Amino acid sequence: MKTALDPRHLKRVQQMQDLFAYDFSHIPAEGDEKSATDAIVTNLPQLDALIVSAAPAWPIGQINKVDLAILRISVYELLHSDTPPNVVIDEAIELAKEYGAEHSPKFVNGVLAHIAKEMHKEVKEKK
Repeated sequence: MKTALDPRHLKRVQQMQDLFAYDFSHIPAEGDEKSATDAIVTNLPQLDALIVSAAPAWPIGQINKVDLAILRISVYELLHSDTPPNVVIDEAIELAKEYGAEHSPKFVNGVLAHIAKEMHKEVKEKK
């Protein structure tokens, strides 16, 4: 059972905070999370393109910064990890509930579900 002290959850919280700060300062993270956050920052154009395609009514500049940080972490994880998509989406929703606005969980869920569905469709087409 997942808890607030789960090391994977705490890592995602730290990454979210680092990406949120990066959005304002454009200074990369330091310390233990530097490499994980740097990898996400390096892939921002690709991640943002996927987010925009999944939420065309919301340009990147209009998305709540906390939601955007959560989405960037989650899309990166969907693309670059073996974590099942449902786990990534569930964790993102939990972060949105804890740190986002009232409608953040629904928004994050919708965007990530769309991206995961498209990724699944692409995998099926390659077979």
